[in-house]
Parts: sequence; structure tokens; C-alpha cells
Amino acid sequence: MATNSKLKLFDFTMIVVTLVIGMGIFRTPVNVAKASPDSTLFFAAWIAGGLVAIFGALTYAEIGSRLPVTGGYYKVFSYAYHPSVAFAINCIILVSNAASLSMVALVGGEYITAIFFHGTISEILIERLEIAIAIGAVLMFYGVNLLGLRMSATVQNVLAIIKISLILLLIMPLFFADSLPEPSTATALQNIQWNDYIKAFGTGLIAVSFTYGGYQQTINFGAEVNHPNKNVPRGIFIGIATIIILYLTINYAYVKVIGFEQLQHSKNIAALMAGKVFGQNAEKTLSLFLFLGVLAYVNALMMSNPRVMFAMSEDAILPDIFKKKNSKTGVLTISLTVFAAICILIIFWAKEFDKILSFSIFLDCFGMVLSAATIFILRKKTKHLDDTGIFKMKLFPILPLIFILTYLFVAVTIIVNYKENNYAAAIGTAVMIFFGGLYFVIRKLKQPSK
Repeated sequence: MATNSKLKLFDFTMIVVTLVIGMGIFRTPVNVAKASPDSTLFFAAWIAGGLVAIFGALTYAEIGSRLPVTGGYYKVFSYAYHPSVAFAINCIILVSNAASLSMVALVGGEYITAIFFHGTISEILIERLEIAIAIGAVLMFYGVNLLGLRMSATVQNVLAIIKISLILLLIMPLFFADSLPEPSTATALQNIQWNDYIKAFGTGLIAVSFTYGGYQQTINFGAEVNHPNKNVPRGIFIGIATIIILYLTINYAYVKVIGFEQLQHSKNIAALMAGKVFGQNAEKTLSLFLFLGVLAYVNALMMSNPRVMFAMSEDAILPDIFKKKNSKTGVLTISLTVFAAICILIIFWAKEFDKILSFSIFLDCFGMVLSAATIFILRKKTKHLDDTGIFKMKLFPILPLIFILTYLFVAVTIIVNYKENNYAAAIGTAVMIFFGGLYFVIRKLKQPSK
């Protein structure tokens, strides 16, 4: 690729920021606060998650620079491990993406029900309405995508404006609201042991990991950046440092305006904070903006993931039916239908954000640990590239090891607290084994009969 057509520092930095900032920051602070015995541990989890994100982004950037192939994770796993591992992890990533979509759709349901039905109907009916709204969002954009509608640059720009507007609205109360008294936690902290802090920190990292997620997509840009040895680490540090500052500022605003104890037991925190400062109408307006952001996120995943199935089908690791397109619209009908069905099944199964969160992150732990570990294999297999100008991270192997150990710690936390996490680890392991076995079944069926 010509130098003038490669990504510059600003371009790559903006890509990092765009990949990470999603809808999680408007919901997951509740989960982190609920797990934390005090606000100190709450903020420590966000700082630690940001540092791990930097280490991970640097690792994935070097992986992408050493193996710049079309096909992303599947090709990397095939090269470093075995096609069966590549197939299983790629399928798990699809399921994890479906779980993420389901979580965000449920967040939209939480905000909408809070506007129209809070305090007027029972909690059971509210839960059912949240599920119905989430499924409705999936079905709506399933229908939109069946018509062949492509997300245009205009929609992307609108989504970016919505996100920026929401974040600014969350920070603004710092300049308008008086500080709320922080509730005393001295009595509660007397009975907390060091192992309780470790458990709380691990539980908090589950939600933090989801909120910082997305940086792993730098695997697709390592060879696309101008002067990668300089611009890749700079872009990652500037981008994620900006996100860390932004997330810490937003969370400080949550704690200051809402109060730490109330934050632990709230859901629609962004709208709640706007309502405390600007009044009930602002709360309703912000909730509607959040729901628009949710719809755009749902549409984006509904468009992108069927194309992953198409690519897997082209590589002959999924049946040819996943390549089937509508002759008039060009829509990947089967792939789109299967992905939408997975999303709806997850919503029906989990019914609430918290239950899906542990399941999604446990699946991510498989993918993160195994994908980051490929750097050790790639460094040996592609040693001849070391002096060719590719991006090569500093402090190797310390950074990828910290990253891997952190996600192992998160996975162990989910396993140990299996009841609180609704047996997410057992279900996630079963999904992994299922897809690993499915690869060999498909391969067996494709073999010509003797």
C-alpha cells in the first residue's frame, strides 16, 4: 500500500477511540459500583481496565502487523494453532457479538421503560417490556437489513454526534451540581477481608472489560498505518489514554451527582443524572437519545456479523448456504436470519443485562487469551520481519503476559462465582466444546464417500 494512502496518526487514534467507546459506559458503572465495597476500588477497576486495554491493543497491533491477512481472527488462529480452534473461536466471537447486541438492546429497553412505565406497573411487567423492546429492536433492524439498506456515512456521523452529545451531557453536571455527601462506609469496611477485595476487583473487571472492549480490532490495522513503529504505539496510547480520562471523568460525575450508594442500585444512570441536574424533561430526552444510540449499534452489528459468516462460508468452514444472497437486494438472507435468531434466543434465555454480561465476557476470555497468545508463536515464525519496519511492541513479553493473566483472572472470577454469574462459565465452556466438535462434524460430512 502506498504511503500516502496509509492511516496517519490522527486517523489511527480516532479508529481506536471509535472502536472502544460504545454504549457500555451508560450502564456498566452500576455493575462495577455494585461489586465494589467503596469508591476507591470502583475507580481502581476503571484505571486497571484502561491499562490492560493499552497492553492488549499493542499486542493486537503487532499481531496484525506481523500477519496482515484478510479474514482477521480466523486466519491468525489457523496459522498459529489449528483450523478447528480457529473455527470454534470465530463462532464464539459471533455468539459473543450477538450477546453484546442483546445486552445493548436490553439497555435500550431499560431506558424506555424508565421513561414511560416507572412506578406505574409491576417489576415483572417492566422486565417483560424490556425484553419485548429489545426483541423489537432486533426484529426491526432485521427487517431493515432484509430490504437491503446499507448503513451510510450519514448514519455513522449521526451516531458519533449522539455519543459525543451524551458524554458531554454526562460531564456537564460536574459544573452545575453541588457535590453530594459521600455516604460513610467505615462500618461496612471493618468486616471486609483482603480476599473480598480481590473478589470485588475481579467482579468489577467483568463489566469494565466489556466497556473497554473493541481495541482488539487493531489487529486489522497493524499493517495499514504510516510509520507503524512510531504511529501505532502513539495512536494507541493517545486514544486509550483519552478514553481512560473520559471514562474516569464520567464515572466521577456519576458518583458526585448520583452518589455512590445510589449508583450501586440504579439502572438508567445517565438519564437519572440528567434529571437531577436539569429536571425530568432532560431525563426523558436523554433516555430517547440513548435509545437512538442503541438502535444504531444494533443495526451496525446486524450488518457486520452476517458478513463474517459469509467469509467463513467462502473459506469452506461453514456450509455454502451461508453465502446465499437475495438476487434483488444482495442481502445475505440466511446469515442475517441466523444471527438475528441467535440474538433473540440470547435475550429470551438471559432476560436481563447482568446475566448476559458474564456469559459474553467469559466467551471473550477464550478469544482474548488465545488470540493474544499467538504473539509468542508469531514472533518465532515471522522473525525475519523484525527489521522490515513493522510495528514491534516494547516490553515484550511483559505486556502480553499481563494482558493474558488479567483475562484469566476475570475468567476464574466468573467460574468461582458461578451462582452469582448464572452458570455463565459452564454454559460458555459447553458452547466452546460444541463449536470445536462441530468443526470435525462438518469436515467429516464434506469428505467424499468411498
